[in-house]
Order: sequence, then C-alpha cells, then structure tokens
Amino acid sequence: MSTLFARAEVRFDPQVMARKMRNLLEVKLAVEKPKVESPEIYYSYLNPVLIIQARSFIGSQQIALSEAKKRYQVPEEVLVALLLVETKLGRNVGTKNALSTLGSMALAADFALISPYIDETGLDPQISEWLRWRTAQKAAWAYKELKALLIYARNTGFDPASIPGSVYGAIGICQFMPSNALRYGADLDGDGRVDLFTPAEAVLSTARFLRANGWRAGLTREQQQKVLYRYNHSHPYTRTIMTVADILRGTSSTAAEQ
Repeated sequence: MSTLFARAEVRFDPQVMARKMRNLLEVKLAVEKPKVESPEIYYSYLNPVLIIQARSFIGSQQIALSEAKKRYQVPEEVLVALLLVETKLGRNVGTKNALSTLGSMALAADFALISPYIDETGLDPQISEWLRWRTAQKAAWAYKELKALLIYARNTGFDPASIPGSVYGAIGICQFMPSNALRYGADLDGDGRVDLFTPAEAVLSTARFLRANGWRAGLTREQQQKVLYRYNHSHPYTRTIMTVADILRGTSSTAAEQ
C-alpha cells in the first residue's frame, strides 16, 4: 500500500477538500440570502447532436438496455438520458485521479491543512467551528470511499492509480461513488467483474441503482423524478432527464427533435 501512495501520479492536494468546504460554506451562508432561481432544465442537453448520439447509443446497447428493462423495469430512454446528462454517454468521465482525490480528502481531517485556502475573515465563531466539524466529517466519508475504490480496483483488475474520476471521486460512465460501485455494480457479461467504464455494464448498474432506490413499473412522472432525485439532488437535473427521455421516445414537441 505504501508503494501505491508513493507513486508520482498519486499526490496530496489540500485544494480538493478546500474546494468542497468553500462550496459547503457558500451554501450555508446563503440560507438567508435571496435564492437564485434554478433553471427549469439544462437546455444544453437538448442539443440535436447530443440527441442523435443518444439515439445511436440506444441502437448500439440494445442487449444491455433490454436486460436492464427485464431485470429492473427501467425504460431505455430514461437510462440513456441519465447517462447523457452524467457523462455525455461516457465521453466525459472526469479528468481527475480518483485515488488522489479521495486520498487528499481523507488526509485533510485536520482543518489546519486546508485553512490557508479558506478565507474565514468575519466568520461567526460558530460557523468556523462548523467548518472544522464538517471537514472532519467529509474526511471520514472520503476514507470510506477510498477503501471502496481500492476494493473496486482489486475486483476489476484496474490499477487503482489509473482510474479517472470527477472532482470528488465519482467514477465510470454512470459516475458512481466507489461505495455505490460495490453496492450496485451489475455484471452483464458474466466475467465476474463490473467495469463501469463499459457502456453495457454502466447501463445495467444504473438501472440496478434506480430499482434499489424505488423505481417500479407504473410510477407516475412525479414519482419517477423523485427516484431520479436520489441519483443527484437537483430538480433541474431530474427534469432534464425526463425531457430528454421524452424526446428519445418521441413524445416531446421540443425543437431538439428536429
């Protein structure tokens, strides 16, 4: 293990945790400020080129999409729309080193390591104390995700230092945190490993997550959006997925269909 963390591509970066804490602090301090109205949907995902790519993805992944529908009752249009929004169907799985990201956060339990990157000028002492508590909490979370990443790498045969991820360590076409990769990863081809960077297994794993979080046949549109909200806590996100799914099944009159 010490050899792994001694590799040049694995390095401690206090800015990872500092960035997260700055974001959380901004949200906490904004409670009493006028809220910026969220967009109804993210219209960039209705781009006709992306819709064409999504339809092509449906054609190329019919085996996985059919299996997902059979096992978990999630329609193919919803799955493809979700993966389009998450990573543009695998074209944007993140450029960060997941091991470095999670390792950096796990090591930053001591607030002194990130305090030079956070301006506490004028903060209420209670808020400063909250910052220290939240940092320790996030570090403990990251440590669990780091362990899960190492187990995932061992199970798949991946070099753990080579796995790309998001700014906070989500991995694969479906952008699972490593613990969710272990919990919901689904093996389609029966080789005993779950490769979330493979479209077919990302599709099946995403469907398994949605099923485990409440997806059932016959849900109303509102109920479907509630399940999608558990994937990413954003209402514009859920509405965008549903709108793209409508376009893919031909039930939307948006110009993106043209």
